[in-house]
Amino acid sequence: MSHHVINRSKAAKHDHWLVRWTLIAFAVGIMSLLVIGPLINVFYHAFELGVAIWWKALVDPNTLSALRLTIITAVISVSCNLVFGFAAAWAISRFPFRGKALLTTLIDLPFSVSPVIAGLIFVLLFGASGFFGPLLEFANVQIIFALPGIVLATTFVTFPFIARELIPVLEALGPDEEEAARTLGASAWQMFWHVTIPNIKWGLLYGVLLCNARAIGEFGAVSVVSGKIPGRTDTLPLTIEKFYQSFDKVSTASAFAVATLLTGLALITLVFKTYLETKTHQSTQRESVMDA
Repeated sequence: MSHHVINRSKAAKHDHWLVRWTLIAFAVGIMSLLVIGPLINVFYHAFELGVAIWWKALVDPNTLSALRLTIITAVISVSCNLVFGFAAAWAISRFPFRGKALLTTLIDLPFSVSPVIAGLIFVLLFGASGFFGPLLEFANVQIIFALPGIVLATTFVTFPFIARELIPVLEALGPDEEEAARTLGASAWQMFWHVTIPNIKWGLLYGVLLCNARAIGEFGAVSVVSGKIPGRTDTLPLTIEKFYQSFDKVSTASAFAVATLLTGLALITLVFKTYLETKTHQSTQRESVMDA
């Protein structure tokens, strides 16, 4: 009887080979259609007219300016989200307070609001005819159609990523180790650097990685607040759009050439993402063994 039960248990854990291969073929087909196919298409059209056209598009002054602005925007946005994300995650996971559920909901707000709508809101607030427009004009401060507006829009659409990665990590860890460190005489900074950061480092890096990837590729909100001024407020996605909308072969090839920059950044992000997932899994396994 027990042998029969064991065999049925093993059979329940293994689907029929037809089911397995059907699901695998379906997953590979979807990946090929939505990911691998477009990726190959980007590089094919980028080099269709030769390496010279590809290189000319990459060293174009507008492309270099867009690359510089994209990097600056990503660095500032990720830094702001790192501070906000850690503070929000720490408050939500460590302290009971009124409005905790509201704060958690507001963190997810950028996921439910269209980036274009978010950009329009910033224009209505900080544009020349916006709510704060006269005050900003009096102070000679320009936000819309300038770097501050691009950073604001990018920060808004990316700020859930780090907080959302850290909240479950901090809640799972609990405050026990931190309280033990404080009991043993550690200062707040010593507890932070030697206890908290080592415990959350992989989740933190993973959140930063996702936030950076989203910031580099943001189009909708940035297209509204930037004004699309060539050489000044164009990011890489906006530059690709402008090249592509010229509707001639050289400009189209240039658009795909610039797209290879974003594709390369995406592939680098994917490599680091895989590495962090592996390290996180290994860390979880070690903790499970130690707990056992």
